[in-house]
Amino acid sequence: MKALACAFTLATLAAYPTQAMDRSLVRQFEKLDPQTRLEQRCDTEAMERIGADKNRFEPDKVIAYTFADPVMKGDKMKATGAVFRSKGDWYKLAFRCKTDSEHLEVLSFEYKIGERVPREKWDQFYLYP
Repeated sequence: MKALACAFTLATLAAYPTQAMDRSLVRQFEKLDPQTRLEQRCDTEAMERIGADKNRFEPDKVIAYTFADPVMKGDKMKATGAVFRSKGDWYKLAFRCKTDSEHLEVLSFEYKIGERVPREKWDQFYLYP
C-alpha cells in the first residue's frame, strides 16, 4: 500500500507543483482510504507551503516516512522523519498537519526544514535524483 501511495504522491505532486488543490486533485484524494488520504493531503500541503514561502526551495516531491513513520491520530499527522526534494537535492523535513474530517481541507500546518541529505546516503533511504 505504501508503494501505491508513494507512486500516487509522486505523480500527483509532479503534476500540481505549489498550486492550490483543484477539483481533479480532490477527486483523486477522494478515491483513497482515509489514512492514505490524510498522508497524501498533508504531503501536498507541505510542498505547497514550502514552495510558497520566501526561501530558496522549489519542492517537487515530499515523502513523509523516510527517516521515521508518521504518527496519525484522527485528523492529525505528525511527520518528524519526512524529506522533500528541491532542485535535485533532498532535505530533511518535519511537519504537523491537521485536516477536516474528510482529510481534504488543511486546517493547520507547521513545518521545519532540516539539513540537506548527503547524496552518499540516498541509496540507504531510497531517495533518487
